[in-house]
Amino acid sequence: MNEKDLILQEVKEHHELQNMENKMGWRFLLMTLLILAIAWLILFPKVYLQSQVYYKSRDIAVLTGEYNVLKEENRILKTKVESIRFKNQVLDTMFDE
Repeated sequence: MNEKDLILQEVKEHHELQNMENKMGWRFLLMTLLILAIAWLILFPKVYLQSQVYYKSRDIAVLTGEYNVLKEENRILKTKVESIRFKNQVLDTMFDE
């Protein structure tokens, strides 16, 4: 083989190697995108559910606070009603005599 053939053969090998690397680059990119898509599909529902649980628990905390306030108001109103009934009964007995 002469020098020209050797150079041509090395250029062809180099060109084939670059083509192989280029194909590997695309494969790597596609595999990376595929892995990211699968990871996103797995993790998205988890994140979504956690955020929904968080917002629902906040709503429950607000409603629990309001419930406790209403229970206390109910207790105070019952006490006032009982006081008014007692006064009414006392006044009724005073007028009956």
